[in-house]
Amino acid sequence: MNSETKDLLRRQIADFRHSVVAELCNCYLSFAEKQRLIRDKAERLYTIPGSKKSRISVDTIRNWISRYTRQGLDGLYPKLREDRGRPRSFTDAEAAAIQKMLEDKPELTASTIIEMLRKKGVITSRISSSSLSRFIRAHALTGKDRKREHSDSDRRRYSFDSPLACVQSDAMHGFPVPDGKGKKRKAILIAFLDDYSRRILYGRFHFSEKAIHFEDGIRHIVKAHGKIGKLYTDNGSTFVSHETKRIVDTLGIYLIHSRPYKPQGRGKVERFFRTVRQSFLRPLEQDSIQNLEHLNHLFTTWLETEYHRQPHSSLGVTPLDAWLSKTDSIKHYDNVIDIDRNFLHQLSRKVYTDAVVSVDGSLFEVPSILIGKTISVLFDPHPPIRKIEIYWNGTHYGEARPLDLYANTRVKRGQSTKEIELTPDTSQDQEQTELPFSGGLL
Repeated sequence: MNSETKDLLRRQIADFRHSVVAELCNCYLSFAEKQRLIRDKAERLYTIPGSKKSRISVDTIRNWISRYTRQGLDGLYPKLREDRGRPRSFTDAEAAAIQKMLEDKPELTASTIIEMLRKKGVITSRISSSSLSRFIRAHALTGKDRKREHSDSDRRRYSFDSPLACVQSDAMHGFPVPDGKGKKRKAILIAFLDDYSRRILYGRFHFSEKAIHFEDGIRHIVKAHGKIGKLYTDNGSTFVSHETKRIVDTLGIYLIHSRPYKPQGRGKVERFFRTVRQSFLRPLEQDSIQNLEHLNHLFTTWLETEYHRQPHSSLGVTPLDAWLSKTDSIKHYDNVIDIDRNFLHQLSRKVYTDAVVSVDGSLFEVPSILIGKTISVLFDPHPPIRKIEIYWNGTHYGEARPLDLYANTRVKRGQSTKEIELTPDTSQDQEQTELPFSGGLL
């Protein structure tokens, strides 16, 4: 097994362990609830990357929780050693395709579905019957399970007993609004609703459903209010970007996605959107909206003066009163934690012979000593990107700003890169040898 394959397997193992323990690290879980969940997880069957085992002991789960709490996702990586396991017999993409078709077509057998996907070219791996059987049992996708789910979906109501224990988020499409460039574009509302109080913790209209807008909502909530226990969203592309997953993991937020085409679990935020359409959008004179900021100003005013101050039919009190009644249960991050820094994006870039790298369409000139090396860059993703931070092998090499082509015409040529003396930036803590996102905040 080469080093690249080993790294991939280690990442799969860490992701699997994270999928087991992330929910258990919810700061709003009581001790009794956490112990019950641990026992429940220990009784399940799993398809474990790099292992023939299908069960996890209670002690192992508790050990993973301890490591994740202290070190974040890094603590869940197996130690570097010769891997004695074996790779999975089919890829993650193939597994996702199998799972989706099993859920969508409960009347078909697994072998029939495999054959259908193979004819379409979706599956190319040789899948053994034993591997397929373990996968089906681990994901509760047996014929009996699928038919029960299809015929009688579980729509039991649920609720949480404190603010921020669970936050629901979704997007709602509105009407076209002037974009300031002579055109009109559809305004899309991205909202975050507190499950306990029905208070809207963040809500703004945008012209797109980019993940960066979703991240802005998360940042506002954790800075203005406190820690989020669970974050419940749909499976739209807005809510599943790699950077977003890394951010919520670093903040210790358990991200849950509802199943495709089954919005019942997000019923509370869907009910809020119905209220927005009936009580806010319908009375508006659409032609009077000047721009997106104007619409957002009117929406915020409506939220604070009407929605939050009217008794909610399911609560019997206003969302604001319900929120204020239990604010003492909200947990907060330590003051020494730089929340904004956790929302910087991270990319890898190879530095070519002109000592320039491209980030989101902008060119940045980096120290020539890094030519030929693959560096990591950290940056604020909100355009325009004005600077990036440079790291190589865990060492900080300062900041780089956009390339100035005119200034470069005045630089004397012919100096060898070997003659350039450059030392890494030592202004940061010398003990920090990894990138800022290597650990968790739990």
